[in-house]
Amino acid sequence: MAMVSLLTLLPASLAAAAGVVAYGAAYPQSQLFGPTLRCTPSPRQLAITFDDGPNPAITPQLLDLLERHGARATFFVIGRFVRQCPDLLRETAARGHAIGNHSETHANLFWLSRARLREELTRCQEAIAEVLGAAPAVMRPPFGFRSPFLDGVARSAGIRDVVMWTTIPGDWWVQPPERLIRRMRGIAARAEKAQRGAPARSGGDVLCLHDGDARRLGGDRFHTLAALEYWLPRWRDQGLEFVTIGSAAGEGPR
Repeated sequence: MAMVSLLTLLPASLAAAAGVVAYGAAYPQSQLFGPTLRCTPSPRQLAITFDDGPNPAITPQLLDLLERHGARATFFVIGRFVRQCPDLLRETAARGHAIGNHSETHANLFWLSRARLREELTRCQEAIAEVLGAAPAVMRPPFGFRSPFLDGVARSAGIRDVVMWTTIPGDWWVQPPERLIRRMRGIAARAEKAQRGAPARSGGDVLCLHDGDARRLGGDRFHTLAALEYWLPRWRDQGLEFVTIGSAAGEGPR
């Protein structure tokens, strides 16, 4: 009878354990597999971030757009694309934007051994350092997937902060800009609450967008550009301050 009860409980226990692991690996606010940076210090601060570049098809236009609105952002770049587009990475940094590690090949880090994980991070660190003269201190895991090894391996590679997000509108899918604009509306709603002095959640938004396509150079991200053309002036009019992840970590502008 006891054996039957144990066998009955086992599937539920395994399911619960799997749920805990999935939460730790993928939920943006989870701290189970190590601390993450997931919001800005103030609800009046917005950190705009881009993944999967540099991308010669769209990154230059994003840089021009950000400059027109006096906005600094953080670009989490893929090592193999950095090696193909070093001048574009150099220009991104020269325009005052922060650079972060997004792995060498955009692998799902959850499934990697410790050795392979170290290779993904250190090769991207090396690619960025070769172009800019220094490796970044921040990284974002591809797909947002972390593993129990990530925190220790990242720190051994000189990475101080693993960065997640509060808002991810799904712009990796090619879509009408109007749909993406609607999915980013929550940032404006929270900014309006902050303007009114209404009680707000602690900290401000970290917006995760994509200037590249992890599968290849030249990916179509013009819907992202169009959505930002719509929102940047409106966010500015609402009094939001555009900050880099370095600022969100309390280091001041960079």
